[in-house]
Amino acid sequence: MNLLQATQLSHTFECELFSNVSLELNKHESIAIVGMSGSGKSTLLHILSSLLKPNQGKVKILGKDIYTLKNADLAALKRNSLGLVFQSHYLFKGFSAYENLEVSKLLSQQNIDETLLHRLQIHECIHQKVTELSGGQQQRVSIARVLTKKPKLIFADEPTGNLDTKTAHEVMQLFFEYTKLNDAGMILVTHDEHLAYLCDKVYKLKDKALIQVK
Repeated sequence: MNLLQATQLSHTFECELFSNVSLELNKHESIAIVGMSGSGKSTLLHILSSLLKPNQGKVKILGKDIYTLKNADLAALKRNSLGLVFQSHYLFKGFSAYENLEVSKLLSQQNIDETLLHRLQIHECIHQKVTELSGGQQQRVSIARVLTKKPKLIFADEPTGNLDTKTAHEVMQLFFEYTKLNDAGMILVTHDEHLAYLCDKVYKLKDKALIQVK
């Protein structure tokens, strides 16, 4: 099943970042996008995940052309089907880690998975204030918050940037398991080519073009 289809995307800020980029993501599939800093990886991810309208081209998610949707319909799609993980965790700092998960639970009507908290090794600190947690713990809480939603598509921009190598690999395996068990898919942007090549497909953004290298 096709989860996402991007067709002939082009985008320019002060200069053209990329043009005629096309990409498809199917259920149970993970895709990594690599490239030099400034090549446009994060911009492309923002376009694919509904955060930035491209100058040209279209993006369909679950069969819907997202940049022609009404605001309320797009908001519902984001809330119910999309999960975004960034290197900056964007947690609610006045809340505990568990309260951050409860917000996700309330919005998505999904239960908090205690097994997930153990897998991410945050079960012992889950009731601490976010500001009392280390950067790595905060990152893992943000990942738990996204997975609590049970999204159909995960968009991840350097999601393991605050984690040590061992934990980063464990988190990647958790993502892969999630996509298989939930008929979901993932698009990852990373500088770490070793992590990228753990994904089913790898694309490189270079010279304004997206080239498949795995």
